[in-house]
Amino acid sequence: MNDPAHGIGRLIGVSLGPGDPELITRRAWAQLQRGDALWTYPVRSTKSESYALGIVQRSGLALPAQHLPLLFPMTHDVEKLTRHWLRAAEAVLPVLLAGRDVLFLVEGDASTYATFGHLERTLRALDERIAIEVVPGVTSFHASCARLGVPFAEQDDTVAIVPAAYGVEMVERLLDDFDTLVLMKVKPLIDDLVDLLERRGLLTHACLVEKAGSPEERVVRDVLTLRGTTVNYLSLLLVKNPQRLRGERIKGCKKKTSEPFEKATA
Repeated sequence: MNDPAHGIGRLIGVSLGPGDPELITRRAWAQLQRGDALWTYPVRSTKSESYALGIVQRSGLALPAQHLPLLFPMTHDVEKLTRHWLRAAEAVLPVLLAGRDVLFLVEGDASTYATFGHLERTLRALDERIAIEVVPGVTSFHASCARLGVPFAEQDDTVAIVPAAYGVEMVERLLDDFDTLVLMKVKPLIDDLVDLLERRGLLTHACLVEKAGSPEERVVRDVLTLRGTTVNYLSLLLVKNPQRLRGERIKGCKKKTSEPFEKATA
């Protein structure tokens, strides 16, 4: 529903999970069932299909009569990206000002390495009255851990989620401090990462997952075979580091509840 106070629609980031339609949450599904909202979704080019839209289509839902692809090109050119974010915001702003909600379909989770954040900030810069809502979703790394039968984190484990583009040197530094590393977007550095894992003796503790949960999902447990190959952009490398040296941890942080209860009932 639109904002009754201002008659302005909301921008709603609808998280769809990493690729399996069964991972669409009930809250996201309810938004997709609406007939009064405009569907929008990101595409990398005018000739490419939307990965997010594909998740919905595999769920069996038909594409509504009115829908709007928004172009977010794959580039590191900040000026070019800024222009496209502005064009996308300007495309949906009139719809919102007319009192209609806009759904922005996002694979994974809308707050995690997603284009939704750029659209949200640009829209708010154009009109601060626009209300934003995010429907959270399953992330690719949580789905990958479930697929692999590997815990994401246990007890006092430390976790780092990092785009691999920061470089192998940073990844190596993180290995000294974290039990679980999730390396996102590893395509450009796959050979260097394999070399690092081999040198650190962690090959058997790493696994690559591409397009988790989708029909094109690929799981590679023997990451040494990835050397000299090309991986998909939508891939992650999950690394466990059982060799990490743990420092002293503060004990007794949890307060006991039995004593106050006993005093209260005495």
